[in-house]
Amino acid sequence: MSKKLQGKRALVTGGSRGIGAAIARRLAADGADVVITYVGNHEAAAATVKAIEGAGVKGLAIQADAGDAAAVAAAVNQAADTLGGIDILVHNAGVFGGAPVDQGGYEDFRRVFAVNVDGVAAGTVAAVPHFADGGRVVIVGSVSGDVSMIPGMASYGASKAAVQGLARGWARDLAPRGILVNVIQPGPIDTDMNPADGDMAKIMLPNIPLGRYGRAEEVAALASFLASDESSFITGTTIDIDGGATA
Repeated sequence: MSKKLQGKRALVTGGSRGIGAAIARRLAADGADVVITYVGNHEAAAATVKAIEGAGVKGLAIQADAGDAAAVAAAVNQAADTLGGIDILVHNAGVFGGAPVDQGGYEDFRRVFAVNVDGVAAGTVAAVPHFADGGRVVIVGSVSGDVSMIPGMASYGASKAAVQGLARGWARDLAPRGILVNVIQPGPIDTDMNPADGDMAKIMLPNIPLGRYGRAEEVAALASFLASDESSFITGTTIDIDGGATA
């Protein structure tokens, strides 16, 4: 019985752990060959590749800093050479940073944008020539692109609002080739960066109608849907996955 992503070729940036690793594993489980990028956690990257290959598909990890446009482009080209092209591009690599505007520095702002926006743009520009018609671009944004729940979120939130604009524009640019571009906007998800039992959870949990943090696997399920033929009439949009936190 064929799987819904059988024969597809995927690149997931920031795929060594957290949401990125969950997405990589899910795409592999659904039949895609998957290349991931990572910054420096070799052990976590190797573990993700092992899980990908355990699903019976091809896996590879490429070290690349998402804040370095040249490194991102090189990683995309290497992934395309390895896989023979790209059908699915998932932009998950991202950093959280910032402070209230009266306390933060401009360099922090630039680093957030270099990874969360410039890296997404560089990766997409590099990937488009390798894309098969009917491909998919999925950007992992954040509900912080729409709402600022706590002080100090301006740089991060602005970066996530920026990728919404890129996705809407790219959706029109790439529609003639049937390439769909969408943004997933997670709310509080249980990861190393924001654990469900951490200090931030004490602030966040009372505002989540479902009364819990989300799981990385739930975000991965949405990513797999958007990567598949099941999403064939969805493009240029953002989808919140936040347990109702922004309702």
